[in-house]
Amino acid sequence: MTKIESLVQDFLAQKKIAVVGVSDQRETGCNSNYKKFKEAGYQVFAVNPRITTYDGDPCYPDLKSIPEKPDAVFIFANPKVTEQIVQQCVDLGIKHVWMHCMMGTKPGLVASMTSVSPEAVRLCHENGIAVIPGSCPNQFLKPDIGHGMMHGLWRLFGFLNVE
Repeated sequence: MTKIESLVQDFLAQKKIAVVGVSDQRETGCNSNYKKFKEAGYQVFAVNPRITTYDGDPCYPDLKSIPEKPDAVFIFANPKVTEQIVQQCVDLGIKHVWMHCMMGTKPGLVASMTSVSPEAVRLCHENGIAVIPGSCPNQFLKPDIGHGMMHGLWRLFGFLNVE
């Protein structure tokens, strides 16, 4: 088992997942991940400071506002926001974080399409947080054809390597 597969397995073993970055403005990859987690039976918490509900569920402005501490946090946001969210994870004692990146773990290839922040990854490592710095849950949690193909390609080209 590769390191990312081990990290993914540990992340997906959690039961309560906060999904940061859902949107009521348009369909996004974050929205898709929220729905995929929910369909798979996870207790899911939507997080976005600009909305109060998402998909019929409460939407919280930040992690501290969620009534139950999440076990894990998936982030689909600007890397500067990722840094703030990881600091909240540190403060709350959350030990599993996944930062989305369209190109696996190689954010430099699509710098404008990643949630990965090197500073946030460092903060995770310094605070004992298991971090997945890239890729997408949709490639691992019952992937559709497109996400399955991406998963295979990223593995083939080494885009799923985690240091």
